[in-house]
Amino acid sequence: MMPDGLYRSLLLAMAEDWEAGGVVAEICRDWAGAAGSAVVQLRLLAGIQRLVLSRAEPQLAMYYPNLGGTAAPDGAWPVFEPVLRRHVDELREALEVAPQTNEPGRSVPLLVGLFDAVHRSDLRSVRLLELGASAGLNLLVDRFLIAGDGWSAGPEASPLRLTDAVLGPVTPVPFRVVERRGCDLAPVDASTEDGRLRLTSFVWPHDLHRYERLRAALRVAASHPVPVDRASASSWLASTLAGAAPDGVLTVVWHSVTRQYWPAAEIEATARVLAAARERMPLAHIAMESPVLVDDRSEGRPEYRPTELTVQLSVPGGVADPAPVLLGTVADHGVPVRLAS
Repeated sequence: MMPDGLYRSLLLAMAEDWEAGGVVAEICRDWAGAAGSAVVQLRLLAGIQRLVLSRAEPQLAMYYPNLGGTAAPDGAWPVFEPVLRRHVDELREALEVAPQTNEPGRSVPLLVGLFDAVHRSDLRSVRLLELGASAGLNLLVDRFLIAGDGWSAGPEASPLRLTDAVLGPVTPVPFRVVERRGCDLAPVDASTEDGRLRLTSFVWPHDLHRYERLRAALRVAASHPVPVDRASASSWLASTLAGAAPDGVLTVVWHSVTRQYWPAAEIEATARVLAAARERMPLAHIAMESPVLVDDRSEGRPEYRPTELTVQLSVPGGVADPAPVLLGTVADHGVPVRLAS
């Protein structure tokens, strides 16, 4: 998807500069053969935005709506191109940083999945584990105010308010998070200026609602830090679930828009760990992920199905979903959730 505004203008100009062998080609020379999933262009745009956010190149702020900028983006490239030339080495390093916004809007589908799992399991105490957790912001789901038509959950005074978040009827179910923890191959420490800068730099500058959403979530995280371990999903989950399950506690394993980046062996290994754990503890697997890529041969291009919210619940001696249950579809950034009829 091509972004709007500044990023659209910059991407078109950078593509021309690449073809002409300009500074973009110089910065990205080691990435010429990278797969599209590496989204090199977004890594570069984030690196540039970090220069602006850190005030290394403050004159560019006039082009960034999230910083109050109102300058028309059409003439931006002649202003940006010299900046890229001044920071070639720094921007090459920026390409090593994979995109991570830790989008807090994805806490909405997590909450919907929790309501379903807690209701069907009749277990109100939850151990919440996130795979690919980044900075762990969505592990704070119960500290955000999330609301829909005629219902709300979370503290009224929360800095983050996600309203009109679910399309469809929802019956909130009370629950208590007794433990929360995550893992990530490259965890981000949201308590540091560098961590906050990294997350913010990957938010597109014209998405003001997402920018404000992240700022609010970071305020919550400052008061309630969450541990995120540096580890792969399968190895971390195997270690975390190896011990005895706490009595009366529902273990919830959750992830969002991360499985598509896992190698096939990692997907299979994680599935094996979850299957073994289901045999000996109450466990809910909540996922916000895209299904398999579909070939649209009539158009000659691939077509992606909507991101799905699924829950697979297993309670020894009780509920046992044979396969993930589809609760609805989800927008890329989590809001809104469209419940299945």
